[in-house]
Amino acid sequence: MASLTNRKLLLIVTGGIAAYKTPELVRRLKDEGTEVRVVMTKGAKAFITPLTLQAVSGNPVHDDLLDPAAEAAMGHIELARWADLIVVAPASASAMARLAHGFADDLFSTLCLATDAPVALVPAMNRLMWSAPATQRNLELLQDDGKLIWGPNEGSQACGETGAGRMLEPHEILQQIQEFFTATRSLHQESTENEGLLLGKRVLITAGPTREAIDPVRYLSNHSSGKMGFALAAAAAREGAEVTLVAGPCQLSTPAGVRRIDVISANEMHEAVANALAQQDLFIGCAAVADFRPASIAEQKMKKQDGENEMHIALVKNPDILAWVAQQEGAPYCVGFAAETENVEAYARKKLERKGIQMIIANDVSNSDLGFNSDNNAVVAISADSEQHIATNTKAEIAKQLIALISSKL
Repeated sequence: MASLTNRKLLLIVTGGIAAYKTPELVRRLKDEGTEVRVVMTKGAKAFITPLTLQAVSGNPVHDDLLDPAAEAAMGHIELARWADLIVVAPASASAMARLAHGFADDLFSTLCLATDAPVALVPAMNRLMWSAPATQRNLELLQDDGKLIWGPNEGSQACGETGAGRMLEPHEILQQIQEFFTATRSLHQESTENEGLLLGKRVLITAGPTREAIDPVRYLSNHSSGKMGFALAAAAAREGAEVTLVAGPCQLSTPAGVRRIDVISANEMHEAVANALAQQDLFIGCAAVADFRPASIAEQKMKKQDGENEMHIALVKNPDILAWVAQQEGAPYCVGFAAETENVEAYARKKLERKGIQMIIANDVSNSDLGFNSDNNAVVAISADSEQHIATNTKAEIAKQLIALISSKL
């Protein structure tokens, strides 16, 4: 991980109960040698006092856009230019909406408009607020604007409910910050000897499962967690690539330096890949895309009938995204994944030939300690003229080795 010594980080705390976690985050950053300055919104001060954050940061807390003392020297502009990275944690639904639509009527929103530093948002809100269409539209706008989105986690919430919307823990936010500076470090180094293996390359990756709706409450899916695809995206970004990650429904934080597009179904994933494919150098199809989907989706919840012991659902084939990419004119170098439960290498080779791709990464998901939902994996990388086994390791380490192998082929 990149050192955080002497890095300048501006932490913006907005209104939400998760604000209670920010003193620990500041303390951890200070332990890493980071210089931290804090901005609080009016709502944030309802949950935690400025004095607390001033004590742990060692710097005065800023909270007023029109503070005469600060604005004599254009304080908000000074802060905006000072930061190497701006982190908004917690980022409430209101804060996300204000940034998405360019508000500039308080210190928080004005700083984020007036800076050329990267801005990372760490969402925290009730599960229904997070899933609300308005929040998801704002999320898409923010991602299109280049904002980093870290989280949210899924778990118990202060309101007593359980679901997506819980803010990352301080140690997880610290890890995201470290990964961000690691990923961007190679882009700022003057010596070519440290340039990333994929510097100047554009990489498109799919990850996670897809969900194919049966009715408004049921769907077909699989056990993919998305961890392998996200690890590959992180590894590619660290090697200097411009990475776009098309992610099925999974509760994982977006890797530093990666543009993320969230989708649900195979058709949505196909459309997102098609829209992002132009001028890509490398495509990695790591997602576990459902092969079939229901032929029709019931408009209302399907009810079981008295005496009914069977239900038949007609399925139709989903698009083969990987094969489709490989068939396009000027297609990028294509890498696929084969999750098998038997005859792993034999089935993987058939898939390599059938889809017309350059490399396939095969793994045995019958082992419950590896593959789906595990943090570990063991794979074999197969191409037309080579075969390389990568022994059991963390998915992050395997991703690093795979990116090195793939980059040697480009």
